[in-house]
Amino acid sequence: MRSYISNSAQAAGRLLALTMVVDGHLSHSELVALDRTRILKYVEIDHDAFQQLLQELCDDLLTGAVFGVVQLETRLMDEILLEIEQPDLRRKLLQAMWNIVDADGFLADGEAVLLSRASIVWGAETGFSTRGLLPA
Repeated sequence: MRSYISNSAQAAGRLLALTMVVDGHLSHSELVALDRTRILKYVEIDHDAFQQLLQELCDDLLTGAVFGVVQLETRLMDEILLEIEQPDLRRKLLQAMWNIVDADGFLADGEAVLLSRASIVWGAETGFSTRGLLPA
């Protein structure tokens, strides 16, 4: 899996892309929700760059597939989350992530795990003021 500079548009964009595909498919309602959140503008990434990040994420995930099945380990999910260190960015991203997963009216297991890990790793219960509960 590629790594990105902490708090970069690429790190934030990949996390949003992961939120959209972690349930195994990308729905139109999630794309609409992404636009409504205006999070891409906040992180200063355009739609073309986001599409590229989405493609790169899918390519990276498929590289690790076993017999065609993609498994996203907790360690990898945590590494992606820890690329976001700024408390305000964490807060905005988590809000956007919730909006994205709510868009299709169904909270899939993968989505629930990702949102839970984001809350834990980012220290949501402490106001996002810590670097995270896990070592980098």
